[in-house]
Amino acid sequence: MSTSVSIALLADKFSSYLKFEKRYSPNTVLAYHRDLADWQGYLQEQMGVGSLEEVKPVMIRSWLASLKEQGVTARSLIRKISSLKSFYKYLLKTGQITSSPMAQVTTPKMGSRLPAFIKEEEALQLGQLLAATAEDWKGLNTRMLVSLFYTTGMRLSELIQLRESQIDLPRAQLKVLGKGKKERILPLTVDMVQLIGEYIQKKRGLFESREDLLLLTEKGNKLYPRYAWALVNKILG
Repeated sequence: MSTSVSIALLADKFSSYLKFEKRYSPNTVLAYHRDLADWQGYLQEQMGVGSLEEVKPVMIRSWLASLKEQGVTARSLIRKISSLKSFYKYLLKTGQITSSPMAQVTTPKMGSRLPAFIKEEEALQLGQLLAATAEDWKGLNTRMLVSLFYTTGMRLSELIQLRESQIDLPRAQLKVLGKGKKERILPLTVDMVQLIGEYIQKKRGLFESREDLLLLTEKGNKLYPRYAWALVNKILG
């Protein structure tokens, strides 16, 4: 498959396949299309990803975790996972891909609690890999961004816009203004509080203030989605 082929184009081909070859009803095809459009929109908005080869399992689990946070029911979540699995099954069948990231995504059972989509073994691996990063600013920046993302479950867009004024280290918490201007308070672990304090002190010694933004790139510029996900993928592969 050419790397220039977009998810949107493949999703359209998949919809045609469901309609003309599988002969699914218009409502069923529309449901699949909406689920894929929702997923595609999340990838584009939150991560700057628009092509299939860029998609990693962690990105899919991040999308599912965001849906869980929004209060999506187990039934709806299962349907969305099923839509993605069917899409990737189609891509395997047509030779667009050789392996599916959905093989690493858990499907919850009806009536069960919605799962945490970041697996325990992945969290342990993350800790080990972050501990192995360099002690310089570059390593600190990586540890800060990835640790904050995983320990708080924030959306990437929220993380990028996070400001120092939203952090309350004495109370070990941060305030996030999400979609619909809905405010929520997220707790911070002891290790995260220590890491944030160290990060802010180091950052202020290296760069001029940038509108109170907490996180910056390695060179002190404003954070952006593709940079953030590049760090996550570098750590988790």
